[in-house]
Amino acid sequence: MYALCLRLAADATVARELTQDTFVRAWEALPRFRAEANLTTWLHRIAVNAMLERRRGEKRRAARVSLADDEDEAEMVVSGVVMAPDVATAIDLERAIGALPPGVRRAFVLHDVEGYTHEEIATMTGLAAGTLRAQLHRARQLLMRVLSL
Repeated sequence: MYALCLRLAADATVARELTQDTFVRAWEALPRFRAEANLTTWLHRIAVNAMLERRRGEKRRAARVSLADDEDEAEMVVSGVVMAPDVATAIDLERAIGALPPGVRRAFVLHDVEGYTHEEIATMTGLAAGTLRAQLHRARQLLMRVLSL
């Protein structure tokens, strides 16, 4: 579960919080768990929902608070992918995955890393399978572009 959260969040601290939040939510929802679904699928769905909820909260906070730019921590944006200023760190696959936009990163992690089918991911996220296929294609394109630098 931690590995999934780490790939979704691209930050170890956030991943630890999400993992804990996932298990707390699962414990609270355990009486409502129907054995119709696989337990891991159910837990992954809870983790994805926790990440989406966290991201919505961050967007709301960012809309209310404008932070000053710090030139020492400036990031380069290349074709929508946020990369660290040091090109050597962009080659690292985990960092490259972490630099993907959230939607395409979620599709990539759940399909190519965790091995879920498009239909399973569609059920977990509430998105159309075609949308997920497009996001997965975009993720692969962005990763190839970043890793070929």
